[in-house]
Amino acid sequence: MSAGTLAAARQSGWGWLLPAIGLTLLLSALHLSTGARPTPLPVLFDALTAFDPANFDQRILLSLRLPRLCAALLSGAAIGVAGLLLQSLLRNPLAEPHILGLNAGASLAVVIATTLPAALQPVGLARPLLAALGGALVFSAVFALSSAGRLGLTMAKLTFCGIALSALASALVSAILILDQETLEAVRFWLVGDLAGASWREVNAALAPAALATSATLMIAPRLDAMALGDASATGLGVSVRTTRLIGLGAAALLSGAAVSMVGPIGFVGLIVPGLAFRLAGGRHLPALALSAIGGATLLIAADLMARSLIASHEIATGIMTALIGAPVFLAIVARRVK
Repeated sequence: MSAGTLAAARQSGWGWLLPAIGLTLLLSALHLSTGARPTPLPVLFDALTAFDPANFDQRILLSLRLPRLCAALLSGAAIGVAGLLLQSLLRNPLAEPHILGLNAGASLAVVIATTLPAALQPVGLARPLLAALGGALVFSAVFALSSAGRLGLTMAKLTFCGIALSALASALVSAILILDQETLEAVRFWLVGDLAGASWREVNAALAPAALATSATLMIAPRLDAMALGDASATGLGVSVRTTRLIGLGAAALLSGAAVSMVGPIGFVGLIVPGLAFRLAGGRHLPALALSAIGGATLLIAADLMARSLIASHEIATGIMTALIGAPVFLAIVARRVK
């Protein structure tokens, strides 16, 4: 590939795709080989190509580490794409599932369902769909409250309403857990955002809603480019702004619900990744969506690696690591916008 062709690919955003995938694969191999019992790469290769049930290391890889990696890949990609959708549709660089109440609503729905008798608790596909519904309901309340008043919807109102209703949903979760010790034991690590408990069951259940949301997102990607010019210009180009916004926000709710159902309410990944992806993509949504998915997966794998390796013999919840990285980014964006 010539230098001119490579530069053109980079400018369009697609040229960054292969390096991003390469970094993701490298971190994935490191993620699988890292743990209390380090695993050499040849053992990893054998486990993936010629699995031996009698080999203890291979069993650990396929039953514990591989589902954890797949959960990180799927949930990170889902959060990254959901963040880009919210930021594009709401034209708000602070829009992110954790800030706008989607994660808090999804967590509240799952916790309420966990208090039910075992026979009534959602299993399989019902769990991510319930989480998506809870997130959508809280986000709808955030959107309605921030749109009220003489000034209408503004970035500051949307952000503060999201933070307030997220705090309310978290308070309700805390009240439920205080009254129900059994539920507390079941979800206390999950509520911080933790990949340690991820299993094939959660990953398989989240695949269908994530795939549906991804298909809807790809369908509206060209319309998002038109909407970036403004609602009036998009309407003039034949784009149904209202329908596109509903599809996009519904897809964001499904993606957030799928992620929360697997690994809990992990925040700030959807804040950090989309802005960088959008710049690398030159403002075009289709490559930005691909880069957001890969970037979200990469960031979550890196955060989980740090959570497992930072303190010897102790494992930190992955959500704590993403908060330590994301909170300063959030404050920096707020400070820049307030000036």
